[in-house]
Amino acid sequence: MSEDGWRQFLAAEGVDDWVVLHGGPTAVFRVGSLQEAARLAPSLANVSGLDPRTVLSLASDRVTVKLTREMWGTEAKHVDVARAISALARESGATADRRAVHEVQVAIAAKPEAIDLGFWRAVLGYASLHDDNCLDPLGQGSTVWMQDLDPDKPLRHAMHVDVSVAREEADARIAAAVAAGGRVVDDSDAPGAWILADPSGNKVCVAAWPDGAPMRDS
Repeated sequence: MSEDGWRQFLAAEGVDDWVVLHGGPTAVFRVGSLQEAARLAPSLANVSGLDPRTVLSLASDRVTVKLTREMWGTEAKHVDVARAISALARESGATADRRAVHEVQVAIAAKPEAIDLGFWRAVLGYASLHDDNCLDPLGQGSTVWMQDLDPDKPLRHAMHVDVSVAREEADARIAAAVAAGGRVVDDSDAPGAWILADPSGNKVCVAAWPDGAPMRDS
């Protein structure tokens, strides 16, 4: 796995519609109806260079395109693919909405000897992606990532939610969560990521990295 692909994508021109999430380059195009979404979808599906993991989903107000479903799978070719998709969307009258782009990932943490990715793939009906995660073959559910816990820490297992958003959306998302009763418990990786908790202490990470927002120590 290499960072070159997604970093080149971020630096490229003509891809302003796109957000680089943990799941790779993603765009949301607003439409007026499900019928408009259905008319746009075939032209997008015929763009040359689409990846086998590309996911195209339709709703009554949007068309969402996920090019790779993983940031590490982003390649130089995806820049041209993204530009072509954006051009077709604009020609149809659809409008890109970066603030609507986000992805939820479940992170399951455990001591290295206790991680059981096979169990999670089996119980969720998920497919393999890499040695530390798995994904929904339908392209609808959250990716599940296995996170190694420090063997010296007393906690044996934990689970939290990662929310990957556009860099300009992170502050608003955090403010909304705090206004709804949450709190920021760790901002040591800001402006790339913040850890929040609900009133009961359940944790969620809001991440503007890798979409152009660096982690504090990078």
